[in-house]
Order: sequence, then structure tokens, then C-alpha cells
Amino acid sequence: MKSDTQKPHCTDDTFRSTAGRFAAGEDPAKREQIIDGAKRAFMKFGFDAASMNDITREAGVSKGTIYVYFQNKEDLFSALIEREKGLFASSLRDIMAGRTDTAAALHDYGVAFVHQIVDTDFILALRTVLGVVDRMPGLCQSFFASSPANARTVLIEFLARQCALGLLVIDDLEIASRQFIELSTGAYFKLKLFGEMATRPPEEEIIACVDSGIAVFLAAYGAKAGRP
Repeated sequence: MKSDTQKPHCTDDTFRSTAGRFAAGEDPAKREQIIDGAKRAFMKFGFDAASMNDITREAGVSKGTIYVYFQNKEDLFSALIEREKGLFASSLRDIMAGRTDTAAALHDYGVAFVHQIVDTDFILALRTVLGVVDRMPGLCQSFFASSPANARTVLIEFLARQCALGLLVIDDLEIASRQFIELSTGAYFKLKLFGEMATRPPEEEIIACVDSGIAVFLAAYGAKAGRP
């Protein structure tokens, strides 16, 4: 009996939906459909418990079609994480594009980051990543690495522009970016990660938390901040 994770032989039916339009495994809409189905399966069952059969049902495609696009469940999970990271980073890049008012831009970035923590399945995805760290260390490294598809990279780029304009003075952009995210998100990240956030914090509390973090950050890195 064929195991659930064994890669089946592909048949002509595998390529029928994309014949004449895309080569096998290159239809972006089909790829997104599979990733969407995988996301629902992983969120519903968890990475370890979710089977390729579960993903097949959620995605509404054949198992053969899935294997045309992805080698295995691990490959599919990696693609899902990269997509979600990229979407969030892209939304933040839009927020920060062309901004020169440091405090206002940092406010919008910080509020968007907190919303990502408290209003989406970001933390659930992170728990899943942490659950496979021993078996897939590369995935965890990719999740946190600074890359174009990373929220922290967007912040580093903004801070570098502000430094070039003389509005901030920062010696280590990597450290400063991590500090701002910690300051602006407060304890929300850890509270949500460890299941200690019973209810969503009020919006005014989120804004107050972000703005207090900005005040501390600018006191340390603002161009007019006193330095020894």
C-alpha cells in the first residue's frame, strides 16, 4: 500500500488543467491554490498531523498535481512560510515608501506589526515553525533571517534612509531594528506566543505602547539626542 508521503507517478491528468498555458508546475494560480490549501490544513491539523491527503482535500487538486509543484510536505511548508513573510514585508514596504517623518512612519510600522501579532495567524505559524526546529533548522533560520522578504529588512532600509538624511544617528542598524520592534510591540509578541493573551488589547493601548516605544527609540537614536 502506498504511503501518504510517497511521491506518485505523474499522469497526463496531472497536466490537463494547465495544458496550452503553462508548463508543468509553472501555473502561478495553481501554485497559490495549493499553498492556500496547505495553509488551511496546517492551521487545522498542525504540520506533523496534516497529511498530503488533507492538503489535497483542502486545495481541491489531485495529489499528483501537488507533487508537480512541490517535492514533499516540507517543501510545501517552506513555500508557505516564504509567501506569508513576503506578503507582510511587502505591506510594510508600502507603508514606509517615501516617508520622511520619522516618528509618523515608525508609528505606522509599529501599529501594523502589532496588528500582525494580535489579529492574524502569524503566531500560530510561528509556533508551527518552532515545533519543527530540530528537524528543519534551515526553515527556522530562513523565517528569522534578514532578507528582502523580511519585515525587519524593511525597517533597516527605512532607518538607513533616515540616517542618510541626518534624521537619525545609528551605528548598528541590525541591532537598532531589533530594539525598535521589541520596544514598539511591547510584550504582545510573547503574550500571544505563549497563549497568555486572553483578549485582544484595545486599539488605544496598542497605540500608546507603540508611541512610548518610539519615544524611547528616538531618545537614543534621534539626531538631536544627547550623546556623551
